[in-house]
Amino acid sequence: MTEIDSLKSENQKLREYVSLINAELELSQRVSEIKHNFVNSPVSERIIKPILDRISKIQSEKLSLQKELNLN
Repeated sequence: MTEIDSLKSENQKLREYVSLINAELELSQRVSEIKHNFVNSPVSERIIKPILDRISKIQSEKLSLQKELNLN
């Protein structure tokens, strides 16, 4: 792999990392809004569960990229 190819790959991974951060923030905000709008409602937990699962998956993907890009 040439240096340019390596830089392109790293750049792509950094863009993916930033995208994951944005997605995590957006989904966390949605969870907060749902909790606010459906206070003490069993419906909110049913709605929130898949979002929290996705946030967890995003965090795992972010951690993997952090290690790969030495962002610790």
